[in-house]
Amino acid sequence: MSTQIRLRGSSRKRGGFFKMFFAALLTAALLAGGFAAFLLFEFEQPTLTLDKEVKYLGTTMQLPLQAADSKSGIQELNVSLQQGESTVTVLERHFPRKAWFKPAGPQLLNEKVLIDAQKAGIRQGAAQLVITVRDFSLSGMLKGNETVRRIPVIMDTVPPRVGLVHGQRVIKPGSTGLVVYTVGEMPTRQGVLIDSTFFPGYPTGKKDTYVAYFALPWNAQPPSGTRVVAYDAAGNEGTVSFSPTFTAVPERHDTIRLSDGFFKKKIPEFAQHYPQMQGSLLNQYLFVNNQVRKQNNQVIARICGQTDPVQYWSDRFLRMPGAGRAGFADQRTYVYNGQAVDYQTHLGMDIASVAKAEIRAANRGKVIFADYLGIYGNMIIIDHGQGVASLYSHLSSIETSVGALVKKDQPIAHSGATGMAGGDHLHFSMLIHGIFVNPLEWWDQRWITINITSALDES
Repeated sequence: MSTQIRLRGSSRKRGGFFKMFFAALLTAALLAGGFAAFLLFEFEQPTLTLDKEVKYLGTTMQLPLQAADSKSGIQELNVSLQQGESTVTVLERHFPRKAWFKPAGPQLLNEKVLIDAQKAGIRQGAAQLVITVRDFSLSGMLKGNETVRRIPVIMDTVPPRVGLVHGQRVIKPGSTGLVVYTVGEMPTRQGVLIDSTFFPGYPTGKKDTYVAYFALPWNAQPPSGTRVVAYDAAGNEGTVSFSPTFTAVPERHDTIRLSDGFFKKKIPEFAQHYPQMQGSLLNQYLFVNNQVRKQNNQVIARICGQTDPVQYWSDRFLRMPGAGRAGFADQRTYVYNGQAVDYQTHLGMDIASVAKAEIRAANRGKVIFADYLGIYGNMIIIDHGQGVASLYSHLSSIETSVGALVKKDQPIAHSGATGMAGGDHLHFSMLIHGIFVNPLEWWDQRWITINITSALDES
């Protein structure tokens, strides 16, 4: 009797074990199926990011975009232009499936789509730029999740009308030029191109009329191309040429004699700001006169790019009273122990008066720099608007601050011998969009009247 009972118990245990085993298998199968379904039938849409806003199409345009799908991966990317019943494909990318239970395609795409609407046959007027991204999911009737971006655009291939009111007639190296012109529609960008250098223009206050100041560096050769350009929102370029007569400027030469006494006086000042100087006193001096000078002028060009669109100045710029010590574009030879050791160009006018003479603003403007800068020592730059700036250096003290709107003839500093100065004086420079030009022009009321005032009056 007891043996039969044990047999029945053993049978029940085996039956329970098989039930549990099959239940576990079923559960595992269901979980695996659910996981597979989760991977294969995920419902997350791909993302699409455009790196620029598109409103107009005209000339060829490059559109940077990014598509991403972290689940099943990207299956297809399509970019097209639609106008009425017409659809033209601009870009089409298809990717083969590489896996089932992990991302089957790329998870990230960075594309630069070249759009040539004219080549695509899109006519003037309204159209749509359509961007479609599809992933490898089996959802959506096995077609995958889809993200569609429809962007209304205007097809515009007509360039702005540019009219020349006044074009500079004569231009010299180290000189300022001026162009006044009209643009028939509101441009997104306009100005003057001298070869490949662009000088932006600014409104004059008269309807559709702009002024652009430009300059040739002191060592410029005759430019091969001088023209006004204007671009509309579609990127179309309108242009008109002008042809100034190029006049060469005779070179001026100067000799600067260096001594150990001068080195011992100046090197400690520079060492505070440029500890990387090495070698003899002469080598340290040459490092400052070459490398630091180059860096300083790059900083000045960048600072002068921060110009206001309004004209703050009026009439001629004031010259500090005192004796002229050095001229603009003097070709300097630096001599040490009877030998030439360096050559540089002096990009301003040196004026000497009494020690720590009061320095006044040459014209109305906004202070955009007031600090120490290498060979220039303590320095102030005033933005007079529309790319015109004045520079004051070697100062013993600065009595203004960045952002201050100073009046013409307002005290701003005192002269000194900081930076690469052998004695107390003012180094004064004029700049046009960061290019050093001859201050003699801007000190001369007759030059202002003939070259600027009359040109603006013509408009």
